[in-house]
Amino acid sequence: MIVMGVSGSGKSTTGRALAAALGWPFFDADDFHPPENVAKMSAGQPLTDADRRPWLEALRKLIATHSAENQPLVLACSALKKTYRDQLRRGNAGVCFVYLRGEYDLIAGRMQERTGHYMPAGLLDSQFAALEEPTHALVVDVDRPVKELVRQIMYSLDTST
Repeated sequence: MIVMGVSGSGKSTTGRALAAALGWPFFDADDFHPPENVAKMSAGQPLTDADRRPWLEALRKLIATHSAENQPLVLACSALKKTYRDQLRRGNAGVCFVYLRGEYDLIAGRMQERTGHYMPAGLLDSQFAALEEPTHALVVDVDRPVKELVRQIMYSLDTST
């Protein structure tokens, strides 16, 4: 399961809580960025598709390894474009996406309050510009507490099986 959305939408927080509720391991895609990508984002420069390609491939392999071992996982990953989601899904038929959707002002406010993250609030515009909202995902609005989001996701999982 990939919890996706723009920076500041709550992917890591929601993903960790969801993984704990499911008893699945949690991974944060941010931890898989090469140092060059982190430096670029820290400097306020948005990543290009070429910058993201090896990062997405590493994530695809992580998913494939877990899938081959029949181990589910929760991955927090922006997955902003359809092509990125397609790359993550390639060879990983069981992947499903949870899209954390939120209004720009709400997310910008969250990013202003966030500390200790390399992604500056100034890159939020580029995130929204790159975002291609998914058509095949569970959509969850992020204007509610994390516990409610997890409850909604869990309910959707129960009713879709």
